[in-house]
Amino acid sequence: MTDNHRQALISVYDKTGVVELARRLVALKWEIISSGGTSDALANASVPVTPVEQITGAPEILNGRVKTIHPTIHGGLLADLSNPSHIKDLHDRGIVPIDLVVCNLYPFSSEPSVELIDIGGPAMVRAAAKNHQRVGVVTQSADYDTVLEELERNDVLSDATRKRLAQIAYTHTSTYDAEIANWLADAKDEQLPPTVTLTLKRQDVLRYGENPHQQGALYRIAGGSSWWDEARQLQGKAMSYLNVLDTDAAWRLAHSLGSNPAAVIIKHANPCGAAIADYATTAYQRAHECDPMSAFGGIVAVNRPVTTDMAEAMTDTFIEVLVAPELKQDALALLAKKKNLRILHAPAPEATKWELRTLGDAALMKTPDTVTLDRSTWQVVTKKTPTDEQWVDLEMAWSVAAHVSSNCIVLVKDLQAVGIGAGQQNRRDAGMLAAQKAAGRATGGACASDAFFPFRDGLDAAAKAGCAAVIQPGGSIRDQEVIDAANEHNIAMVFTGERHFHH
Repeated sequence: MTDNHRQALISVYDKTGVVELARRLVALKWEIISSGGTSDALANASVPVTPVEQITGAPEILNGRVKTIHPTIHGGLLADLSNPSHIKDLHDRGIVPIDLVVCNLYPFSSEPSVELIDIGGPAMVRAAAKNHQRVGVVTQSADYDTVLEELERNDVLSDATRKRLAQIAYTHTSTYDAEIANWLADAKDEQLPPTVTLTLKRQDVLRYGENPHQQGALYRIAGGSSWWDEARQLQGKAMSYLNVLDTDAAWRLAHSLGSNPAAVIIKHANPCGAAIADYATTAYQRAHECDPMSAFGGIVAVNRPVTTDMAEAMTDTFIEVLVAPELKQDALALLAKKKNLRILHAPAPEATKWELRTLGDAALMKTPDTVTLDRSTWQVVTKKTPTDEQWVDLEMAWSVAAHVSSNCIVLVKDLQAVGIGAGQQNRRDAGMLAAQKAAGRATGGACASDAFFPFRDGLDAAAKAGCAAVIQPGGSIRDQEVIDAANEHNIAMVFTGERHFHH
């Protein structure tokens, strides 16, 4: 091979920028080989191109399933030109080395099917990446300009560039294979399959990790779709690790509280305020009233557009992050005065298939904790039955409790959380903390416990706080003792049969 006979093989599904790329390569005296739709696109743009079948002598077959899988192509990609036997093989078979591959794959995750499983593309990419000591491989259009500028400047790609491109290429093919493997696993309807193949792509470098001396980044699962993909930060400093963690918790809780206007305040991964109301501003104000001291520096999520009234209600409070589906322009202008406030405009959160937690080089995986609000599956175990108003408070308290670190007690009155006791090692202390925060506001309201009361003292604490109805899973060996205590206090109690520990 001589410098004036360099071959580039271009075969892409996403043709963004490919015509300009090919034109600039031709201007540098490169010969372009291409297949299928890419070849047609280049020819239609009057770019000199040699169809692959002209090189191989074998037309594509099987409706395009076989195009580039041929010794002439892969020999040209894999040949080590420092190896005399490789040179002889090329010469004996009339194979010309290929120096550059530009290839991206069928978008399998867009509409998973057998016909979108690319075979020839990954084979070419892997072959070129394996031989990166000589061959450049480009799998993303974002690298077109960088590659072209280096070729125009130096006539060749540096070792470092080829190695970087090879790493990107193998990530590209491994991600693609992971999408297919996970699709096949999903087809077997296994919630926790024997093997889970994940490729994580860094989406954003965060301001810092859990603490300022730690690094942090947000990654997305390749082939998946997260609400974070479409979230847009409208103002404020860069997000930190905890900002992201707490914002996600707030956004998911806000969307779990039903279709009416709702507001949630999260601090250190736990709700310190939640409310449902006829108007979003009212919901925010009532959420803030739950625990104003803890709300300082919290994350606010509302499931309705932020209006000027709501923005005005926020002006006297330090908020780390505000996330909403929309912000009215007047509200945004008012909040712009809070320079450090991070504001996110975001779509509703996606449903999760499973949750993953790393343990060093091991991992725990579980299915998501879905909260059931089907009264027909619940059991009233006391003489007294909840009133209509108490039922809706019980449902809200139960929904919020599932998002609070265990052990927890949540007190709700008139669709407003008034006391939240979170993350206590015993349930009695969680109840005492919730009652202390409620400060009498739970009278006539509902109490939710994320797990059963092991002793009657938890129920007695709910009665002392003024609660008129209690919801809990049941299942303790002392259930009858707790039921008797509820009847003594003339409290209605509901067993759900479903625990909601949260760690």
